Amino acid sequence: MSDKNLNVISKQDAYMLIAKLISKRSKDPNTQVGAVIVSDKDRILSLGYNGFPNGCSDDDFPWAREAESEYDTKYPYVIHAELNAILNFFGDNHNLVGSSLYVTLFPCRECTKAIIQSGIACIYYEDNKYGHTLDHKEACRMLDAAGVRYVQYSPSEASFKNIFGS
Repeated sequence: MSDKNLNVISKQDAYMLIAKLISKRSKDPNTQVGAVIVSDKDRILSLGYNGFPNGCSDDDFPWAREAESEYDTKYPYVIHAELNAILNFFGDNHNLVGSSLYVTLFPCRECTKAIIQSGIACIYYEDNKYGHTLDHKEACRMLDAAGVRYVQYSPSEASFKNIFGS
């Protein structure tokens, strides 16, 4: 007879829930994205969320989505969660080879390039709100050519309730 706890969540649910949690560090008023890189041995290697580069105050740079000039929008300045997770990794970059990325939003084409170059083998994404765009098609084309798998994945409702209650 065992007394072990059987009320546990899956590893994949845990990683995606961590991505969702770290996304809440983003000060972006429109889209908060979180990313977790996990080794092929199930070790968390790095975390990231979308925000401005170190030293660029979120009080001095714009968060606007639209303005008369792109200069006054967030787009030239924000680093996406996936790239931040790659940049935040403090180990030998060869340790990223074969890893998985859990991210709350499907990567853009620019982050896709960094994902491919870093050797990440699989992307688990929760949302794909830009799936209808050319950017998405370009990202998928590169991922397919490079042999990087991408799978839509959402944590189970049971796991979410297990962590956060009803």
